[in-house]
Amino acid sequence: MLDLQRLRALHAVSVHGTVGAAATALGYTPSAVSQQIAKLERETRTVLLEREGRGVRLTPEAHQLAATAQELLAIVERAETELEERRGLPAGRLTVAAFASAARGLLPSVLAALAARHPALDARLSEVDPHLSVDLVTKGMVDLAVVHDWDIAPLPVPPGIEQAVIGDDLCDLLVPVGHPFAGRSCVRREELGGERWVCQPPGRVCHEWLVRTLRAAGHKPDLVHQAEENPTLVALVAAGLGIALIPRLGRGPLSEGVVEVPLDPMPVRRLYALWRTGAARRPTIAETVRSLQEFWPEAAAHESR
Repeated sequence: MLDLQRLRALHAVSVHGTVGAAATALGYTPSAVSQQIAKLERETRTVLLEREGRGVRLTPEAHQLAATAQELLAIVERAETELEERRGLPAGRLTVAAFASAARGLLPSVLAALAARHPALDARLSEVDPHLSVDLVTKGMVDLAVVHDWDIAPLPVPPGIEQAVIGDDLCDLLVPVGHPFAGRSCVRREELGGERWVCQPPGRVCHEWLVRTLRAAGHKPDLVHQAEENPTLVALVAAGLGIALIPRLGRGPLSEGVVEVPLDPMPVRRLYALWRTGAARRPTIAETVRSLQEFWPEAAAHESR
């Protein structure tokens, strides 16, 4: 009989692409994942992973087995959901994926409250970009994801995924002290032409939104510096190296060299919780979504100070 945990390890490698990334998602060490798959190869008498450069690739047989593993994991999830629904209390493991500023500015309070209210619940957080976390929810690698999108950069949500609005995160224009915009009560988007920008790298939702916003206003984006973390972007602005549009959630305090100026109209990104339709009956999912919505006003108010 095939071992479910070993199938789960193979499925994780198929989803994440590397043994290391699969180990991080599962909460194991890379060697533990490799050992699980090696045992699965012996059980099936089949080569499942082949060396490719510094990494590995799945064989055709492994892809077929991983697809079957996904079906089996979905059956297990339904069984767990039914048991938890009968008990009526949040319990068991809950895996959550959240983008960086939500993981920093919202999730700590939510996870602490869940741990205090429901000792039988084992919630675990991974920091993941929204584009990737949607796929992780779809494939059953995480139970719930906190994502965001913008008005002109919506995040596609595939069938079989349910969502609930958490709240709206305001976005401010940040400029260095001494910049012509620094003393303004507001700046219109049509005035942003000719500016040097610092922003997140391509592939990030915020990057796509900035590029589309500038082009929609008739400007050619001049993206001179790119960084993953908002505190780094703020530091670049403080050094006079460009201006930035940065959401408030998880941004942290601004340095003395940075001025916050409202943009007219003010950009807003909307936060959502996503989960699979099959898990919607789990009390754990309902309680987590409720807690996210409960703590959102506090997080939004804290970041606006």
